[in-house]
Amino acid sequence: MIERILDFSEHPARLNVRNGLLVINLSTGHGDRDPESGLRARGAQEQTIPLADIAVLIAAHPQISFSHAVLAGLAEAGGMFIACNPKRMPCAMLLPLDTHSTQTERFQAQASLPVPNRKRLWQQIVRAKIQAQARLLKECTEQDWGLEMLAASVRSGDPQNVEARAARIYWKNLFGEDNFRRNPEGEGLNPLLNYGYAILRAITARALCAAGLHPSLGIHHHNRYDTFCLADDLMEPFRPIVDRAVAARSECSEGDPELDRKTKRVILQALMARFASDGESRTLFDWISRTAQSLAAAVESGEKKLEIPLL
Repeated sequence: MIERILDFSEHPARLNVRNGLLVINLSTGHGDRDPESGLRARGAQEQTIPLADIAVLIAAHPQISFSHAVLAGLAEAGGMFIACNPKRMPCAMLLPLDTHSTQTERFQAQASLPVPNRKRLWQQIVRAKIQAQARLLKECTEQDWGLEMLAASVRSGDPQNVEARAARIYWKNLFGEDNFRRNPEGEGLNPLLNYGYAILRAITARALCAAGLHPSLGIHHHNRYDTFCLADDLMEPFRPIVDRAVAARSECSEGDPELDRKTKRVILQALMARFASDGESRTLFDWISRTAQSLAAAVESGEKKLEIPLL
């Protein structure tokens, strides 16, 4: 299976389904390749991609039209559909419902997971996240600024909120800006991070569904208005992949870069790259899927160890 991310941002398009294929008509009137979707725009000429090859489809252009068969076919094939708001930022996701043979049993186990187990799982997630941040800082600045030591100090449930302490050090030194604040509603580099995190969230939610877990029943996140609490939990150690792409884009720009086609291409390429861990080279989709499967085992059988790669 080819895991593809299609982002329809630049041109109007009509999407349909035929014989298990996504049928695409891009309306541009010339033969340039659309940088986000990776498709060649040839007026209204038809192009096709197997639905099984699509991991995430992002409908960002206001003149994207699609049939019900596109949504149903994509979900049946295990893919994610992301709708965007007028600012072309992701605002909604469509998840496949039936992707695991025993998902009802796992939903029940997930809902009744004891609090001590949740705390131990969250400890591992936070520790892995801070370790990944430390490695990125060391790559970018040649030192980890004490994050490795902080990662080792994370206790069950992170009662001392080491995650937040590490974040203050991390953002300041990653972007070299004392006044940078990570804020989903903020400006500057925040829209770039929002875009990358939204796609990472979709990839994680997809992996959780495939593992028979419900992405709304979180381990730590529990905001009543958050539909994907568990996806927000599990994606934490993988966020530095997006951070790295945004930092690289920022370095080669004068001032804060815009969320344009070039920036989106950098972020998408980062998410579709292969990553090495423990002598194995896999796609991000594979690594997140493996982590989701280990979480399902922890929920169902009481396993205490999550498999979180340090990429």
